[in-house]
Amino acid sequence: MGNIIDSIGNTPLVEITSFHSNPNVKIYAKMEGNNPAGSVKDRAALNMIRSALERGEISTDTKLIEATSGNTGIALAMIAGMYDLSLELVMPSTSTRERTLTMEAFGAKVTLLDTMEICRDYAEEKAATGEYFILNQFSNPDNYKAHIKTTGPEIWRDTQGKITHFVSAMGTTGTIMGNSIFLKDKNPAIQIIGCQPTEESSIPGIRRWPKAYLPKIFDASRVDKIIDISQHDATEKARELAKREGIFSGMSTGGAFHAALQVANEIEEGVIVFISCDRGDRYLSSDLFG
Repeated sequence: MGNIIDSIGNTPLVEITSFHSNPNVKIYAKMEGNNPAGSVKDRAALNMIRSALERGEISTDTKLIEATSGNTGIALAMIAGMYDLSLELVMPSTSTRERTLTMEAFGAKVTLLDTMEICRDYAEEKAATGEYFILNQFSNPDNYKAHIKTTGPEIWRDTQGKITHFVSAMGTTGTIMGNSIFLKDKNPAIQIIGCQPTEESSIPGIRRWPKAYLPKIFDASRVDKIIDISQHDATEKARELAKREGIFSGMSTGGAFHAALQVANEIEEGVIVFISCDRGDRYLSSDLFG
């Protein structure tokens, strides 16, 4: 028995059964919404905080600050509370109310600004004063290392090493980078597919970053293919996953699933794993399921 932090990881791998007819192609969802704070970001948040504590970079006297679109912030808020750490989260004002309330429930201060880029600048400027410590998920190696330690090994274990394609939305890019490093080390032939929004689309959790804001942890050479996802396709697939597979998730999961289906239609056989990023209940005040 352990505390809530000990339940992070070892999420289920669930087969998708109702969307394609080729029996030689298997599609599995890695159910990251089963993490205690509800998303894949639990893994990175824990590794960033725990590693900073172990290195002596932060203590209970430290004031943390972080820019987030939502899921990382919720995970950081939960874990910071467990370690008695002060935390301010800076988030776009377009984020759903559920996210803000959840962060505040875990004890974080929430500051809402116009865009994600402005949030990142604000957090970095406050950290530069020396009064705050920024974890900076966009450039922190502990972000992607969480997936080298946990997610990748779990997927390899649960597919018995048979995975041929890994599909993930790209936000901070920590998930896709860490899994790529681990899985390619096991089998260089595994294809790593990333998802980004089309130019005109807005999909929570997936970003098409301006060059100046591209996460420093991102290495394009570790991604074999990037698929552009429209807001419509991400929305429809999230809705269909809920109705047909019982997988209640957000738009970023819908986007990753849309990409997984595209891959499935292009191959004769294989084992595709996509990341189901979070839970759908944090989108109920949006029009995703309305």
